[in-house]
Amino acid sequence: MFELTRQEWNNLRSHFATSSWGGARYQPFAFTELGVAMLSSVLNSDTAIEVNKGIMRAFVVVRHLLLHSPVNEIKVLQNEVRELKQYIEESFVDYNDINEDTRVQLELINEALAELQVKNKKLDKARFQIGFNAPQYRKQTGD
Repeated sequence: MFELTRQEWNNLRSHFATSSWGGARYQPFAFTELGVAMLSSVLNSDTAIEVNKGIMRAFVVVRHLLLHSPVNEIKVLQNEVRELKQYIEESFVDYNDINEDTRVQLELINEALAELQVKNKKLDKARFQIGFNAPQYRKQTGD
């Protein structure tokens, strides 16, 4: 058993159930789980035993909620979903950037190829044939 602090008492107490003279005379005491178990060994009435069982079950439920809080699990899942959405959006932005960059690069390559084709048409002259066509070679060179 321990005495509650002023802040603990203010957080727990009912605001309409105060004494007629305007407040508590002292801070109340509260039992720990072990204290309730020890108290049950002293009190033997049927009512005390039933109340003790209810209190012990409440301690078990509170402990379970503290260890396995469904609110925390939901928040964790919400955070994970938020992170996944953000990752997907960033991936699509990167994907679109890559597509745009690739499209621009392909256009540049096509323009460069077109310029090379125009340049090559201007440079095309009668070329010497490769192979055993020596007479044609002689005619062109004048030999």
